[in-house]
Amino acid sequence: MPELSFEEVVKRIGACLDQGCTAVGFVSPSHQVPQMKHIISLLNDCGRFPVIVYNSNGYDKLETLQSLEGLVDVYLPDFKYADDALAKTFSGVTHYVQTATAAIKEMIRQKGRKLITNDMELAVSGILIRHLVLPGYIENSIGVLNIIAEAFSPGMWVSLMAQYHPMPAVETVPGLNRSLSSAEYNRVLRHMEDLGISNGYIQELESNDCYLPDFNEFHPFEIKLT
Repeated sequence: MPELSFEEVVKRIGACLDQGCTAVGFVSPSHQVPQMKHIISLLNDCGRFPVIVYNSNGYDKLETLQSLEGLVDVYLPDFKYADDALAKTFSGVTHYVQTATAAIKEMIRQKGRKLITNDMELAVSGILIRHLVLPGYIENSIGVLNIIAEAFSPGMWVSLMAQYHPMPAVETVPGLNRSLSSAEYNRVLRHMEDLGISNGYIQELESNDCYLPDFNEFHPFEIKLT
């Protein structure tokens, strides 16, 4: 992928907006926030004010998020782990729980606890916390839901994902070398209900194939219907 100037990026985004797109999503942008802010500024200078989505892993610095106040419409943070040791093992990060909790609290301070959608059911403001249930690590998911309910609110909007797909790199890792079972996902769902978390989205187990990107394709995330 060749490097693009800011002007070219804004031009391409503008073309998408002209075709009917209403939102601009920045995926894993934590390390490129200055560039993101400049792109938003250039769009606004052109009279374009799309819904801005900040799609991150939740491991964000407070000062980074604070610099985005008033610029981001929708926050889509992951909350991956309730166990710092697991976060270190699988993601190589330290103090995950404390960092992600503080980051999401800042997002809530800015946008509130709700996810607001328009008449087309497209998000226009707020926050949606995502969590991917990992096979063999159900207690981690239960712990994450406990933190969401206790540290934030049972009224938070949560996307409980079942789309984990085992890849060759983890074929020797117990649990991660297989797909999620219905019994595991249903157990986490029951705990979610017990906590009173009722706002959000759940997935079919078949999503582990539907949402698997093919990076050999021009549009790697395009869902192919058969």
